[in-house]
Amino acid sequence: MTKVQKQEMVEMLTQEFKNTQALLVCDYKGTDVKSLEELRRNARQVNVKVQVIKNTLARIALRDSGMPELDIKNTNIFIWGEDQISLAKVVVKFAEANAEKFAIKTGSFDGQKVNKDHIISVSKLPSKEELIGMLLSVWIAPARYFATGLDNLRKQKEQN
Repeated sequence: MTKVQKQEMVEMLTQEFKNTQALLVCDYKGTDVKSLEELRRNARQVNVKVQVIKNTLARIALRDSGMPELDIKNTNIFIWGEDQISLAKVVVKFAEANAEKFAIKTGSFDGQKVNKDHIISVSKLPSKEELIGMLLSVWIAPARYFATGLDNLRKQKEQN
């Protein structure tokens, strides 16, 4: 990469990182291309970006975007997106399937540095869609019980 290309890359990454709510840094050493393509495909489905970035360029972009300083050493793949839960779910699921070659190192959620345990616990939370479904079920329950009660009352009147 030329110096100009590196500067353009840092500027692009700085903008990306400024506009993101969640960023994870993972070690992918030994992971084959086919597996990484699977990770990218799953990430695209939930609007998450996956990219291998040189550590020096990543450090500069993280610093310029106001993100916390993350431990960036050795081979890293950067994964970022708007929804922390869907991001964590995709990465943790992939890490479990490829445990011997892929490891979650650290990350940042809402501008705060987070560790692997926090990321795993976030991945176990229900997604936005699941939460909406639960909420709708709670809202509909009184009407459902009222309708069931009326139906039981009707059956009771018919028997008498």
